[in-house]
Amino acid sequence: MFIVCRSALKWLVLALYLPVFALAQPAGPTIKIAMIEGLSGSFANTGEAVFRNLLWAVERVNARGGVKLPASVGGAQPLLLERFDSKGQNEEALTALKAAIDQGARFVVQGNSSANALALMDAINKHNEREPQKRVLFLNYSAVDPILTNEKCSFWHFRFDAHADMRMSALMSVIKDDAALKSVYIIGQDYSFGQAVAREARRQLLQLRPDVRIAGDELHAMGRVKDFIPYATKIKTSGAQAVITGNWGNDLTLLVKAARDVGFDGKFYTFYGNALGAPTAIGEAGIGKVLAVADWMPNVQHTQSEAFYQAFRQRFPDPADDYVHMRMQLMVEALVQAMEAAGTTNSIAISAQLEKVSITFYGQTGNMRAADHQFQQTLVVGLMDRKGSAGVKFDVEGSGYGFRVIKTLTAAQAQQPTTCKMQRPG
Repeated sequence: MFIVCRSALKWLVLALYLPVFALAQPAGPTIKIAMIEGLSGSFANTGEAVFRNLLWAVERVNARGGVKLPASVGGAQPLLLERFDSKGQNEEALTALKAAIDQGARFVVQGNSSANALALMDAINKHNEREPQKRVLFLNYSAVDPILTNEKCSFWHFRFDAHADMRMSALMSVIKDDAALKSVYIIGQDYSFGQAVAREARRQLLQLRPDVRIAGDELHAMGRVKDFIPYATKIKTSGAQAVITGNWGNDLTLLVKAARDVGFDGKFYTFYGNALGAPTAIGEAGIGKVLAVADWMPNVQHTQSEAFYQAFRQRFPDPADDYVHMRMQLMVEALVQAMEAAGTTNSIAISAQLEKVSITFYGQTGNMRAADHQFQQTLVVGLMDRKGSAGVKFDVEGSGYGFRVIKTLTAAQAQQPTTCKMQRPG
């Protein structure tokens, strides 16, 4: 089901050129993908940004004829992307899951909350045990609490983003070499992901930079703080030279705006400081000071990467829509590859193929680790600078600021051990 969450005018315009398959179910067999995401409320912008990425991926698959399956199981079939609004709440996410399954979806995608992901995973595990004829696979593009591929790992869940410990290690590889850094402030959202980020920041600082003082360490309510000035004031008065945060969406944008307003002059080591309004909010104050980690950035230096980014911008030319993630494209391509390799719509067969998939797309390569269903891929760390400066050909969201890649970790360097004990169906 499609829920209008942006301005009515913008969605009316979008509806005029969306392919028919994205607006109504085509006649004949289709492969339904249910996106369960917050499409209203404080983080609606992140949900809509994800939708654009997934829509583009689905369009591409359908343009080449859909998923090529044997005639015995229906032949080539298009993908059908359906939207379900979780409002960012566990209860709403579970209600959406039931509706998606009832409507025939056998693939669920979600990512903008690890708490929602944990609730969905638990429900999908129970559903698949109760109803083996309607089993569902869960593809996760952004929920990065490490527990999802460690203690809570599931045969039915696949994560295509680097988890929090992997991302933190990438940031720490830069912090480790910053000899001038002597104090940091850790701040994050008070839920499973934010707690995991804070815990790992403390652990890795103790291991790699025991000389760095933790000037502050606190969590705040997720999506409820409208005025971050008190937090920013504490950060400034603590004497911290840098902030480490996993904040995302408005919780990040409002935090960096407040830090700018109180005159905080330190660095921001972020998971998501390279998108969704953050560069615009930070402005000139972020040049040379805001760092972000990602699986890919527009200024990665190779021609295929540039072609990929230009293709997305051609599809979505509005600078406000400039939120593209390579991993979401890899996820859809990996799913299609697994279905075609399995040659069936059977969930166990598809999962068995997906857990050993290796995919290359526009020069970006990754592979799924069967032991825990954690995708292994390159990670990069970028430093904010003006568009047009060395290594910054592309800016973010028309802000005039982009991110120069200063560190690249291979998939082997980025990987982390797992405690997963995968339980596979008999």
